[in-house]
Amino acid sequence: MLNSRNRITAAEGNSGNTFRIAALACSGIAAALALFCLFQIYLGDGGMLGTILPAMIVCAALAGFLWYKFVDAQYSKIQHVSTEAEFRAKRDQDAILRLMDELAEFSNGDLTVEAQVTEDFTGAIADSVNYAIESMRELVGTINRTSTQVSNASNSTRLIAEQMQSSSTEQAQKIHTITKIIGDMVRSLDRVATSTSDSAEIAHNSVRIAREGAQQVRNTINGMNNIRGNIQETRTLIKRLGESSQEIGNIVEIIKSIADQTNILALNAAIQANSAGEAGRGFAVVADEVQRLAERSSNATKRIEGLVKTIQNDTNAAVASMERSTKEVVEGANIAEEAGTALSKIEDVSTSLASLIEKVSDSTRKVSTMAEGIASDMAQINQMAITTTENVVKTSDSIENLSLLSQELKNSVSGFKLPVGY
Repeated sequence: MLNSRNRITAAEGNSGNTFRIAALACSGIAAALALFCLFQIYLGDGGMLGTILPAMIVCAALAGFLWYKFVDAQYSKIQHVSTEAEFRAKRDQDAILRLMDELAEFSNGDLTVEAQVTEDFTGAIADSVNYAIESMRELVGTINRTSTQVSNASNSTRLIAEQMQSSSTEQAQKIHTITKIIGDMVRSLDRVATSTSDSAEIAHNSVRIAREGAQQVRNTINGMNNIRGNIQETRTLIKRLGESSQEIGNIVEIIKSIADQTNILALNAAIQANSAGEAGRGFAVVADEVQRLAERSSNATKRIEGLVKTIQNDTNAAVASMERSTKEVVEGANIAEEAGTALSKIEDVSTSLASLIEKVSDSTRKVSTMAEGIASDMAQINQMAITTTENVVKTSDSIENLSLLSQELKNSVSGFKLPVGY
């Protein structure tokens, strides 16, 4: 700075002398030319040129002399006028040099300097410089803070991105596993739906069989009721047959009694015929015939009596058997009615079961359809998770680049020296 100041002072002192020396040189040259021309005239070797040219040179020398006097006068005037201006210039020069000294450190990146604001013309410059330095402080401070924040945020975001990448990868794996499980569940539901459809068909067959069984039971009950009626009628007829056989036995007893009496009468007649001798021989023949008829009648009545007893015994046995059959038929009818009631209940249960199985089958198909939709959605979510993972990787790379850029930005302003607090 001192060398610059000395160079400026020397330049101001030499500028006036330069003009004076130039004017004096011009006058000297003009005088020399005039002497040369006069010397030529003296030798008599010039002609018209030798006459006019000396006059012109004399005039030029005179003009040069006058110019020298004029320059000298002007320089003296300037020297007189510039005395006060030189003081002001010296003051301005000192102010400029002081400002340059203050800005020397600023040019080296020191933002702690502050230019002194004075009343001279450099005050506005110093104020502008201070404003620029303050702006530079704010800018560099902001860059440092922002770079630090960006670096910290980049580190945090990078950690978050790494966690997101890990979570996204794990999520994609879980979604893939869930999708596979849902696919297996869909296939299982399809098999269940098929099984429930078969079960519904079986239940419908069970309902049909139960209805047919109930109808058969009703038919059996009706048949047993008919059998019971027939047995009752047969029992009545057999009882009537027993009663008729009893009457036949009574009649046989009467016939037996008549046969016995006839046999006695025939015996008496034979005795009387024998007593009558030859006259009663024809009557004896008749008496023998009547006696033989009585014996046959007695034998026939004995056989009829045996048959009647057999019929009565068989009738009683048939009545007892029919009573047992009637009892068994009644019991069978009751059992059939109970079986019919059970089959009706089975029919109702089978109908309800078939309806329930159909509902289960429909619900299973709906759940299967929903599961297929969920599987499709999970596949899309899996693809989105994969895309998210790829984007997270790209974001992580971008964050890493951003961190490097923020570090480069911070390094670019690291050469600036800031006051405390920036």
